Amino acid sequence: MIRRSDIQEIVNGYSDLTVGALGSHSALEIMDGAKDENLPTVVVCQKGRETPYKRFSRIADEIIIVNKFKDMLGAKIQNKLRSSNTIIIPHRALTAYLGYKGIENNFKVPIFGNRALFQAEERSHRKNQYYLLEKARIKHPKLFKSPKEIDRPAIVKVQEKSRKLERAFFNVSSYSDYKEKTETKIKHGMILKEDLKIASIEELVIGTYFNFNYFSTPISDEVDFLGIERRLQTNLHDFNALPARQQLEIDVSLQNIEVGHTPASIRESLLDKVISAGDKFVRAVKKEYSPGIIGPFSLQSVITRDLEIIVYDVSLRVPGNPILATTSPYTKYKYGSIFGVGRRIAMELKKAQQEGRLAEVVT
Repeated sequence: MIRRSDIQEIVNGYSDLTVGALGSHSALEIMDGAKDENLPTVVVCQKGRETPYKRFSRIADEIIIVNKFKDMLGAKIQNKLRSSNTIIIPHRALTAYLGYKGIENNFKVPIFGNRALFQAEERSHRKNQYYLLEKARIKHPKLFKSPKEIDRPAIVKVQEKSRKLERAFFNVSSYSDYKEKTETKIKHGMILKEDLKIASIEELVIGTYFNFNYFSTPISDEVDFLGIERRLQTNLHDFNALPARQQLEIDVSLQNIEVGHTPASIRESLLDKVISAGDKFVRAVKKEYSPGIIGPFSLQSVITRDLEIIVYDVSLRVPGNPILATTSPYTKYKYGSIFGVGRRIAMELKKAQQEGRLAEVVT
C-alpha cells in the first residue's frame, strides 16, 4: 500500500503543476478544463488510440504513447510523470486498466482523489456504494439476495466478459426469466458464470433518470452541485423509441452500453433534495474513507412519481459527462459562468497550489 505521506512529500516537492490523465473516458474533458485555467497537460495513450488527442491539438501539451495502458504502472512512465510535476485525475478507464490494486499499491504518482475510495464503486466490495448510501441515509433500490427472490421487474448488474469498461446490465422479471437470460448470455460469451456470483440484482425503479454531479474536497467551503446529464445507451435507447408492435417483432438482445450524454435540468423545487443528497453523501464518506471525497462524484438517480430520489449507481471519480461544460446553468448560478467537471478540478488545483495546500487534495 502506497502511503499518503509519501505522495504528499512528492507533491510538496513539485516546482509547478501539470494536469495528467489516461487517454480514454473523460481525458478530453479533464484537459480542456485545465487549459481553460492555463495549466499544462499530459495524456498517456495506448498506441493506436491517440487520434482524438492529436486532432484536438489545443488539449494536450504532451502525449505519451505506451503499448498498453497498464504500462503506466511502469517505473519509466511514473518517473516521467513525477518529473513533469504531474497530478493524475482519475476516471473509470484509469481504474479499469490499471486496476484498484495497481493504483493503491504500485502507482506512486499524486492522484487528485481518494485512491482508497475508488473500489467502493464495485458492488462486491465490503464497504461498497450501497453501504455508503445507507450510511448517508439515501435511498437505493431494493436488493435481491438471491435470484430466486425476484418477484418484480429487476436489473442484474454484472461485469461484461470481454470489455473491462462495460457492465453487462440486463432486465429480468422473475427467477425463470433470470435463468433463461443468464444462460443465453453465458452461451453467447457476453458474461461469465462465476461473475454472476458477485453480481447484484436490484429492483428496477420506475421514474425519470438523472445523473446528479457534485464536487467536494477538503479545501472546499461546501459541496458544489455542478449539474445534471442523462445517458444515451445502445442499443436500448432508440429501440425504446420504436412503436410497441415493432419492438415485439424484433428479436434482438438489448444492452445498455453508454455511448453518449444529453443535458438536463430539474424543477427548482426539487433542488433542496438534490443538494441535500450530495451533502449527506460527502459527510458519510468522510467517516468511512478518510480523508473523504476529493473531487467530483455522481449520484445516478431516479426521481419517482412521489418525487423521491432513489440512487441506483455512484461514481467516485470523474463521471464522464462533457455535456455539462456547455449546458449546466447551476455553475453559472454560483460562479457566474458555465463550465464542467474538468474546469472545476483545475480551479481547485490552482487554489490549492496558491494556498500551499496541494498535499490536502492528493493521495
